[in-house]
Amino acid sequence: MPPAVNPPYDALLLVAFGGPEKMEDVVPFLENVLRGKNVPRERMLEVAHHYELFGGVSPINQQMRELLEALKPALAAAGVSLPVYWGNRNWHPLLVDTLADMIRDGVQRGLALMISAYSSYSGCRQYRENIQDACEVLGEKPPVLGKLRAFYNHPSFISANVARLRESFQQFPESDRESVQVVFTAHSLPLSMARTCNYEKQLAETCRLVAERMQLPAGQWDLVYQSRSGRPQDPWLEPDILDFVRQLHAKGVTRVIIDPIGFLSDHMEVLYDLDTEAHQLCEDLGMTMVRTKTVGIHPDFIQMLVELIQERLDPSLPRRAIGQYGPSHDECPVDCCPAPQRPPMRN
Repeated sequence: MPPAVNPPYDALLLVAFGGPEKMEDVVPFLENVLRGKNVPRERMLEVAHHYELFGGVSPINQQMRELLEALKPALAAAGVSLPVYWGNRNWHPLLVDTLADMIRDGVQRGLALMISAYSSYSGCRQYRENIQDACEVLGEKPPVLGKLRAFYNHPSFISANVARLRESFQQFPESDRESVQVVFTAHSLPLSMARTCNYEKQLAETCRLVAERMQLPAGQWDLVYQSRSGRPQDPWLEPDILDFVRQLHAKGVTRVIIDPIGFLSDHMEVLYDLDTEAHQLCEDLGMTMVRTKTVGIHPDFIQMLVELIQERLDPSLPRRAIGQYGPSHDECPVDCCPAPQRPPMRN
């Protein structure tokens, strides 16, 4: 076993989105998610119906438990001795409760892992703001928290995604694989948010690196978006996955792989927007659809997380990244991924 690491940090905090685990939690959860946003209540209730189709249970919390179960022994095997905490932005276990536990346990300096591979306000800065808000609620001296860097171009993240996509191709006869269209998807963002961060650029780079490893020609893959919300008149990143599937059908495409590369786990947007809506559309159009698994707890992904933690514990270690942009920063600049300027609500 490797020698134990004497860390400059004394805890690891996993910060996730959170999700309900029973029907009566769905509306309060969505109210937490949408607080302060210009989303009509009718839209919120529409999304609540998506959860009803799955008994009110989002799989995201269980997936976090599985991530913890995989990560803890991997850290121990690497000689990293850190207690691991988990707090959610929007549902139990809530950040404020987890931070209270960390204070009681005497944590002084922790590392935060935001469960997101890409940089944006909603994927990074908002998490950091939620941590700060929780610390202010507690009114005690909170632990100082650093963050792990964005990992969209880490070689092990790419290899985990390649492995998942290869599994999807294997569901088609070898003779058909050249005619399979790969559609990478990610959560759409309002243009007001997307224009002030590197979200699109980072997603495009991840897709390019995965496609390159898979030896997919440029015309065999595309990046589209899903799960937009908000007012219909507000511009969001496009094209939408359902519109794009219709375009592929019009071009004569009959086989498609939908790969939710913008997501780390199979949570509600994946289950409803892809496994339900997109699958039904493909079936109606006579298209064969395979949905790629997210990286989840793929061994390469877990090993990458361990490596990101090790590089913060020991700055002499190499910071691995591939492609054209190099490794992301650890500490975010003051003006990094600013909050979008929301248009005023109108009656």
